Amino acid sequence: MEALVARGHEVRVLDDLSTGRRENLASVLASGRVELIVAQVQDQERLRAAIEGCRTIYHLAASVGVGAVTQHPLECLKNNADGFQSLFHAIEAVGSQGGRSASGGPAAGGSGAFDRVVVFSSSEVYGKSTAPALREDDDLHLGPTHVPRWSYAAAKAFGEFLALTTHREQGLPVTIIRCFNTVGPRQLPTYGMVLPRFVAQARRGEPLTVYGDGAQTRCFSFVEDVVNGVLDLAAHPGADGQVFNIGSDEETSVLSLAERVIALTGSSSDIRFIPYSDVYGGDVADIQRRVPDLSRIRGLIGYAPRTRLDGILRATLETQIAADLPVGR
Repeated sequence: MEALVARGHEVRVLDDLSTGRRENLASVLASGRVELIVAQVQDQERLRAAIEGCRTIYHLAASVGVGAVTQHPLECLKNNADGFQSLFHAIEAVGSQGGRSASGGPAAGGSGAFDRVVVFSSSEVYGKSTAPALREDDDLHLGPTHVPRWSYAAAKAFGEFLALTTHREQGLPVTIIRCFNTVGPRQLPTYGMVLPRFVAQARRGEPLTVYGDGAQTRCFSFVEDVVNGVLDLAAHPGADGQVFNIGSDEETSVLSLAERVIALTGSSSDIRFIPYSDVYGGDVADIQRRVPDLSRIRGLIGYAPRTRLDGILRATLETQIAADLPVGR
């Protein structure tokens, strides 16, 4: 929100606050340029009211976190799939009515009611791909349907298909964003996010719990870099109808991440390895390596992540300390 306001936009937020916190919007709400509607994305009446008069839509509403997906797979699957369908029903309804302009007059009807719809997908859609760097046009390799984790990837892939087929058949301008482990200030460990969980454990002097052997690698991307990249894509005509990886290609193992957090915090914590099955149950899957190919986004808007992992770790620690955020378990 801060980035949109800083670029001169007026913003309307629809959020049920199930994972977000109203305090995160305090500064922008005070600016008078942001309106908050507390509702679920499946609430068609409230959703249609929220998108009327808007020129750009950013769809991020979804269940998140491996813990939530594996413990409540049906709820997460329905929430994510229904959220996509609800959004596109609302877009069609508002577009067919012509929408309303920011000044209260009629907006252009059909797909012309919106300049861009930005749909947030996930790197999870790549599934078990073993490609050295994952490209947007790679095949998707999901696992078996009895493993709950893949239901999240399937719902995100469904959203991509829905957005792109609407673009092709109805001319709706859409852009798909595949995020790779976006982290930074305000992210809580509550939903199984590894980086804030490690920082919280280190602050308490507790063992940092590494799932599996820690050899699995990830690329952590700073939220400010991701936000700026997304906004640049939303404004670029060449991004219409395209899918983009966004994130960082600085690869690190989870074990190395734990060691860096301990060093940064000066903690006396040790590292404890826990089998995945002890955390998520018997039907569990993890990805050994996940690195994005950023050629497409770099070629279009010159995107390059500016914040390295050490800077991300410092920002996460400083924010937890300054805001005295709940550290959870």
